[in-house]
Amino acid sequence: MNSSSIKHILVVEDERHLAVGIKYNLEAEGHRVTTLGDGSSALALIADDPTTFDLVVLDLMLPGVSGYTVCETLLSKGWDRPILILSARTLAEDRKRGFDVGANQYLTKPFDLDELLSRVRNLLSHYRPRQAPESPIETFEFGTARINFRTFEVVVAGAAVRMTRLEMKLLRYFVQHEGDVIPRHELLRNVWGITGNVHTRAPDQFIRRLRKTFETDPANPRHFLTIRDAGYRFVASLGGADADANAE
Repeated sequence: MNSSSIKHILVVEDERHLAVGIKYNLEAEGHRVTTLGDGSSALALIADDPTTFDLVVLDLMLPGVSGYTVCETLLSKGWDRPILILSARTLAEDRKRGFDVGANQYLTKPFDLDELLSRVRNLLSHYRPRQAPESPIETFEFGTARINFRTFEVVVAGAAVRMTRLEMKLLRYFVQHEGDVIPRHELLRNVWGITGNVHTRAPDQFIRRLRKTFETDPANPRHFLTIRDAGYRFVASLGGADADANAE
């Protein structure tokens, strides 16, 4: 395996036998794996070097600091790597809270090993670290649209379109991270300036507006995609649309 494709995964699980089993199978997939049994140690290790891990597999019911708190803390510090929650909690409100505090996927115990490995592969293949653009994007074209972010001029299929400042800010963020899967909590943090456990569907509403403005068929989007259980993805070229995308 190419060394550049080896990912470092942190498994935070206090059931030792389960942690050992997950570590063994992830290493068999070619990854480097570190295991810890409590949330405080996980936060301290990540704080030492926030870029060392590509994925966190996280139990919720941990001694001391819960998995929910680990997620909230990482989110508040700008963490942008995926988090996969493992939990015996099966209620809808538990899953909802997990996603609200920053998890990307939620897998209930007992789980099928093949499903765990599949979800890990999915998260690692879609996510990559955010890199700030070398210079601000002032103009951009995709589909039938021409956008000037400096003057707020937007033309779609030859017709001028009016957009609000927040809509333009969201659009610019998608353009800057074209091709990346962006979780809802990242949009809230970097576009709306909202952090923490906040319940809002604002990103969904604004993305529907972008689809209505820029998509030929908003019900079947080709540019502003929803990636199931992960977030959103902007694709400028129609040839790059992801098969996992599903419109809301």
